[in-house]
Amino acid sequence: MKLCVVNIDALKFQLQTQDPASKARTGLLTTDHGDIRTPIFMPVGTIGSVRAVPQTELKEVVDADIILGNTYHLHLRPGTGVLEEVGGLHTFMGWDRPMLTDSGGYQVYSLAENRKLTEEGATFRSHIDGSKHLFTPERVMDIQRSIGADIVMAFDECPPYPSTYEYAKQSMELTHRWLHRCVQRMNETEPLYGHEQALFPIVHGSTYPELRRASAHAVAEVPSLGYAIGGLSVGEPHEDMYAMCEEVCDILPEDAPRYMMGVGTPVNILENIALGVDMFDCVMPTRNARTGTFYTWNGIMNMKNEKWKTDMSPLDPQGTSPVDHMYSKAYVRHLFHANELLALYIGSVHNLSFYLDLVREARTQIESGTFRAWKDRMVVQLAQRV
Repeated sequence: MKLCVVNIDALKFQLQTQDPASKARTGLLTTDHGDIRTPIFMPVGTIGSVRAVPQTELKEVVDADIILGNTYHLHLRPGTGVLEEVGGLHTFMGWDRPMLTDSGGYQVYSLAENRKLTEEGATFRSHIDGSKHLFTPERVMDIQRSIGADIVMAFDECPPYPSTYEYAKQSMELTHRWLHRCVQRMNETEPLYGHEQALFPIVHGSTYPELRRASAHAVAEVPSLGYAIGGLSVGEPHEDMYAMCEEVCDILPEDAPRYMMGVGTPVNILENIALGVDMFDCVMPTRNARTGTFYTWNGIMNMKNEKWKTDMSPLDPQGTSPVDHMYSKAYVRHLFHANELLALYIGSVHNLSFYLDLVREARTQIESGTFRAWKDRMVVQLAQRV
């Protein structure tokens, strides 16, 4: 049976530039809510909010082309009934730019002690109230129709690291079977809010090259706007992450964006861009910001350190965010030690602005044909502790 994903022609990806010394490339992903310039980093708004950052700041300061929401969390609250009644998540949260939703597969993985996997789907108990829920591929597609994201993810099982070869293989094959059901459900249903939605299949296979290649070939047979690489950044060595990424990117279609899920550090992002990845998301910039870890062009800063106690220099002289020049290191350190909520806002806006600046600069370097040399310098600089 030939598979097809509905309406993929309504959303388009145009490959624009290829770096001569690596596999890095730039592109333009077009959706009904606007264009996404790749490589891109997507701030994570799990429950319809990028924590501590208002939507106005995401647009006017961070300048995020696209953000991410999560099917599992949004299903539990506010629930699909609320979202459908108000016209979808875009309207609910006041966001008029593109949005992607994760299918909840990773959250089901993280709830290993409270879930049961069968061919039908995943039964789990809510982390909020203990209520029982069943996620099937069909149900997950329906929920993502109700949420209304521009890009929706196929329902998958994310195997833990380490996994045995046999477990990883069985998990991968289950994910492939679920993918076929996701595609069928998408073909049977229509978008609810007047804009098109595209389904991304997900490549799995843990850290086994043979499985990664098999999965990449299998999902590449499903015509789609783009393809995702899942099951990495779950504890494996970075060298294994890069090796699996390279295996997969050599197989996935060149004329479709590749999305590496849940990755990662600034260094991870640059190294994977060099291997041909176009899209990234991770909670790291906002989660670490809330504990005082700031990413800068000179390296990683712990804002709680004694060394900043009287340092009145700008937070990050090379940063483009207003917070980088408005506040001093000493003041931001004081806010963290005083448990002041403003510290969370400053840190989150700073880190997200840095991540978006990083991928914007990567695009510039790719377009100039200088990405490889620039990347090799930056991965050393960005990994150091300031």
